[in-house]
Amino acid sequence: MNRIFLDVHALQTVPPSNLNRDDTGAPKTAVYGGVPRARVSSQAWKRAARTYFSDEHLLDANELGVRTKKIVEAVAARITALDPSIEGEAALLIADETVKATGLKTEVPKRKATAAKDGEPEPAPEAKYLVFLSTRQLDGLARLAVEGASDITAHLKDKETKAKDKETKAKAKEIADTHHSVDIALFGRMVADSADFNVDAAVQVAHAISVHRVENESDYYTAVDDKNTDEETGAGMIGTVDFNSSTLYRYAALGVHQLAANLGEGLREDEPLTTPVRRAVEAFVHGFTASLPTGKINTFGHHTLPDAVVVKLRTTRPVSFVSAFEEPVRGDQGGYVREASERLAEYVPDIERAYGDEGSTLTWVLRVGPNTAKLAGIGTEAQNIGELVAAVGQAVAERLEKPA
Repeated sequence: MNRIFLDVHALQTVPPSNLNRDDTGAPKTAVYGGVPRARVSSQAWKRAARTYFSDEHLLDANELGVRTKKIVEAVAARITALDPSIEGEAALLIADETVKATGLKTEVPKRKATAAKDGEPEPAPEAKYLVFLSTRQLDGLARLAVEGASDITAHLKDKETKAKDKETKAKAKEIADTHHSVDIALFGRMVADSADFNVDAAVQVAHAISVHRVENESDYYTAVDDKNTDEETGAGMIGTVDFNSSTLYRYAALGVHQLAANLGEGLREDEPLTTPVRRAVEAFVHGFTASLPTGKINTFGHHTLPDAVVVKLRTTRPVSFVSAFEEPVRGDQGGYVREASERLAEYVPDIERAYGDEGSTLTWVLRVGPNTAKLAGIGTEAQNIGELVAAVGQAVAERLEKPA
């Protein structure tokens, strides 16, 4: 398959906020171009995009996965749903053995085991690390467990379970490593002590940084006790919260060819590979563009959307345009969006001319307001997010159908 890359660039202004905190509770920062910038980590925005898929119903539940340590409980619940005669402790035991057959390690958390000694119910085993599995993979493991339930139950007493048989282990590993959900195919999966369980991510997300210099600020707040009498003065609570405001440059690169490889033959038996790949690409472009990390959102209500989005489809290699902002935007025009848009409008054609990427690249632009007017000339304008997503999806499908 031809190498196909999809680059998504966005300019987004956020008001006073604390989208992504460091270990001290302050907004994350970075030094770039010799000055401090606001920063939002890639992990924060990837999670925001993943949750947006389900929250906004961009993808069906069976096309999504779950990342959890509580994999044994998830499989046990499915076992009971398939066979109501297997429930409670029996379902957990069978689920645990089946999960172990994949090569994943499970254990009863020490703190929960201690609580059980004090009279609490016997806790369920958990994976030693967060495990990312698709709905279809969890369902498949549950079916495998039910098929071998009688043998597993019989052998548990002797500590020699059917789940340790080579055939069963092979089946369990195959189930856990096929039919990946869209979010696993996009963002990958890593298990440190089981390399054959890993899935290479199709998406790379950059840390979003402000296009200008930013200094964190601190808000001192007080809260009043509603039950205080007139004679009682002073605050019931005082504290501080750090924040900043910024115009962010956001960037993500999607390897469409890697996404297609991760999805394999597709999520549905009755459709060609192009269909789920297109659906995944459209969900990602929409989800990454419109999602927003929710750190301290009740405190700041920082609900904004990008002022400008530029999407590039190319066959050479991913290209970030962050270098357009190595010299920080000064905001001499009373804000940062206009100058940032002008920087991009000038920088993008220049770098593509310099590196010979013009002929192989398709470009779309979604923009809002007069401050982004200069960007209109660098690509095909979309009037709304739906139009942008559909145009990108159609172009990706056409590229995928071309012979390698």
